[in-house]
Amino acid sequence: MTADPQNSPFIKHLASSDKLIRDSALDSLRTYLSGRSEISEIDLLKLWKGLFYCMWMQDKPLHQQHLARDLASLVEVLQQPVVLPFLDSFWKTIAREWGGIEALRMDKYLFLIRQYLNASFRYLSRQNWNNEAAIEQYAEILEETPLNVLDVKIPNGLRYHVLDIYIDELEKVGAEKLECIPLEKLLEPVRRLEGESKVKSVRNAAKETLDDDRLKAWRGEEVHKEMREGGSEDDEWGGIDD
Repeated sequence: MTADPQNSPFIKHLASSDKLIRDSALDSLRTYLSGRSEISEIDLLKLWKGLFYCMWMQDKPLHQQHLARDLASLVEVLQQPVVLPFLDSFWKTIAREWGGIEALRMDKYLFLIRQYLNASFRYLSRQNWNNEAAIEQYAEILEETPLNVLDVKIPNGLRYHVLDIYIDELEKVGAEKLECIPLEKLLEPVRRLEGESKVKSVRNAAKETLDDDRLKAWRGEEVHKEMREGGSEDDEWGGIDD
């Protein structure tokens, strides 16, 4: 990048209320990203700072959801060597900026995180879950930032949210090929939190994720009767609909 990416016109235009301007900016960003086989970490972090504040400026709920989905779709146009560094920069940006997100703006970032966790799993699934190196690297990215065990700079609110949506998004992506999913490898960051976090509420949240009846069903284990009958799904709010 020859210019500061967070100040690029097409980044700023992503927050436009005019759909034509917004779509044109997204096309420009896709073209830019798809043409690069390598982007430095500092440039990716600058880019994500711009994208973070682009989302910050988007006020209308419907436009917020569209923008979140559009930003998550960028993963699909990236050349393979850029995908994991791009995702790593996303998580680092969210963790860094989390403390400054106002309550009225939090929902759109929670939705963006959901979209990005989903996009991450879709990236792994497009390789039929066979790319062991990518799976290992992504697990390390999760362990380093959103599901970090010990780093006090990582906000617990981010940990809780990722734990809360983890199985939901994995199910959406992998439900049709459960036998292909490297389930235990993908659950390693969650297990580390359960076993090593110094915060009891984080350990409990991780345990709740690992005790999800869907995981037991995927492994062929016995599950609660109400889960088999589908009776428990209406008893609690399932988060923001996609």
